Formats: sequence, structure tokens, C-alpha cells
Amino acid sequence: MKKIAVALMFLSLLGLSVFAQTGRKTRPRVVDTTQVSKAPPELKNDTSSENNSSQPPVLTNGSNSKSPSIYVPPPPPLVVEDDDDVIKIETNFVTLPVSVLDRNGRFVAGVQQREFQIFENGIEQKVEVFASVESPFTVVLLMDVSPSTQYKIDEIQNAAISFVNQLRPNDKVMVVSFDEKYRVLTTPTNDRYRLENAIRQARFGSGTSLYDAVNNTISTQLSNVTGRKAVVLFTDGVDTTSRFSNYESTLRLVEEVDALFYPIRYDTYSGFAGGGRNPGRSQPRPVRTGNILIDILGGVISGGNVRVGGATGAGTSAEEYQRGKEYLTELASYSGGRIFEADTIVNLDSAFRSIAEELRRQYSLGYYPVDSGEAGERKQIKVRVKRPDLVVRTKRSYIVGSNGK
Repeated sequence: MKKIAVALMFLSLLGLSVFAQTGRKTRPRVVDTTQVSKAPPELKNDTSSENNSSQPPVLTNGSNSKSPSIYVPPPPPLVVEDDDDVIKIETNFVTLPVSVLDRNGRFVAGVQQREFQIFENGIEQKVEVFASVESPFTVVLLMDVSPSTQYKIDEIQNAAISFVNQLRPNDKVMVVSFDEKYRVLTTPTNDRYRLENAIRQARFGSGTSLYDAVNNTISTQLSNVTGRKAVVLFTDGVDTTSRFSNYESTLRLVEEVDALFYPIRYDTYSGFAGGGRNPGRSQPRPVRTGNILIDILGGVISGGNVRVGGATGAGTSAEEYQRGKEYLTELASYSGGRIFEADTIVNLDSAFRSIAEELRRQYSLGYYPVDSGEAGERKQIKVRVKRPDLVVRTKRSYIVGSNGK
């Protein structure tokens, strides 16, 4: 009996021990609130706080410190309320692209700053900025595809492609054609394949809105171009259908824009003069009506050359061609460019080579006018070089803007 009693007592103690171990698993965990709690687990898909640049700066005692963090607010923004602390710079700084040529039209290199003189309204100015620039430029090829050029369109396209191929790889070209309408064939690019395709797309139409084309080029295209820029214009100079611009308004725009114009004038008058230049010929010149079929029939009946498109009789007189030549001459002169005559393909190639060379190698002069002038005032400019037998080409005038040149 004593052995049985001892065994029962041993089993009883063993059961109490097992029960105690089992109960420990279900007891609540007691946390010491005096300790700093651990940070919550990181939420992998939560981007609201991760790398949030808007969090305020936090100052701590070190990476291993258990002290509470201290929030330091950012300093208030600096506010300047005194008008005397606001600096406003208003200046009429004038920059001029300048070409120096010899009497044979060849570019002259090596001219120094001290050799240049600038006169504004007859008063000599101090040359503040001088550079011999060979920086990239953007050229707008503005091609007249009106009826008067229809038999020369292949020559125009071939010459334009030849010109593009003479430019440097980082020079950009924009191709635009115009007749009565204005068409952007490609935006500025140095992709020769795109440029050639754009040039080949040019096809003749009806009318000649030359003044509107010049206006659109300055107002809507050149305004988006930064850096050095120029316009190479293929045309006979005769306008027949412009509605929004005229001779005088476009010349004023040329004075205001920082771009060189290089008109290449095609003489298409002989096509309207029966193959000759004498307007007093006995062979009557067919009148253009704008209707292609009627113009063709009229040419056949009259026995004259067939010319199509355009307004009635517009752009066919010797006087209009003379006015067109004068317009292109002034366009070049006002901008600082040059006009070229292109009666033959040889002359055309020579013109393109000269333009490409001139655009590549120019001088840049800058000055602050002694008299800033009033907004809208026209200032006359004269640039000279202290060397004999040299020709200087640059803008001959500019118009003072509301905030300077």
C-alpha cells in the first residue's frame, strides 16, 4: 500500500507540472511601458511615406540613440517687401552678324575687334562683344512654286538639295514652299534624307503670295528658332495674291528680326515675254485667268507660250518684275544678307556655295547704344573695317522694341 501511495503522489505532481506548462502558453504578454516601442513593420506596397521629400527634417542624437526624436521646423522663407531690393535690368544691347568680304566676294578671316567701327545714327559706339563665330545655324529654305516657276521647278529642287549637302552636319534646315498658300514641308532638321524628300515634295500651284510668305516665316517660324538663323528665298520677286501683308510691312518685320535674308532671284519674265525680254514684241502674250484649261486653250489660240494659273494679267509686266527685283534687294539689305541672280544653273550653284560659306564664317559684334531711344524708333547702323578694299555686310537699321532691341 505504501508503494501505491507514493506512486499516486508522483503522478499528481507530474500532472500539475504539465498543466503549468500548458497554461503558460495562453497567458497574456506583459510589456514594460517604460521601454521605447519598436517601429512598426515596413509596408512594402505603401508609397505614401517612403522617400517622401515633404517630410520635415528630423534631428537625432545618433543612429544608435534611444532618445526620442526632436522635430526641427524649417526656416521661414525670406520675403523681400522693399521695392528697393528688386533689381530690374532694362537694356538695348544690340548684336549684329557681320560678314567681311573682299572685292571678289570672298570671306576675309582674321579681322580683329579693334579694326571694327560701329556707328548708330552717325555716332560711334563702343564694341563690347566680339566673336568670330562658326556656330551652327538654322536655315529656312523658302521656295516659290507659283506658276511662273513651273518650268524651273526641277532646277530649284536640285539646287536646294545641293545647298543642303554643302552644310555642316549640325546645321539645321527647314523647308517651306509657297504659291497662293504657305506649306511647311519639314520642320528644322539635319536629317539629309528627310530634307531631300521634303524638297522633292514641292509642286507648283496657283498665285504668288510672296509678302504673306515672308510675313509667315518671320512671325510663325523664326520666332521658334534659337541661335543663328537665315532665310534662303527662291523667287522671281513678283507678288500677285498676298492678302495680309505688303511690300512695306514685310520690310519693317525684317528690321525687327535677328535673321539674314538671302534672296536668289529667278528671272521668269522671259517666259511671259514669248522667250524674249522685250515687252514691245509683236507676238501677244496670253493673259492668265487662273483656270488651267482656259489658259491652255488661250495659249494655243493666240499662238503664244502656254502659262497657267495666277490672277488675270498679274505679275506679267516689266514694271512688276522691276519692282520685284527692288523688293528682294531691299529684303537682303535690311537684314544684312545678299541678293543673288540665278539666270543659269551655274549661277545658282555659285550662289549656294557663297551663302553656305558666308553663314559658316561670320563675325558677331555687340554694343550698348549711347542713346537707347524710344520704343518704335528706327536706328540707322553703319559698320566699318579699318582696312582698304573690304566690303562689310550687316543690318543697316533696327527698330527699338518696348524692352530694348
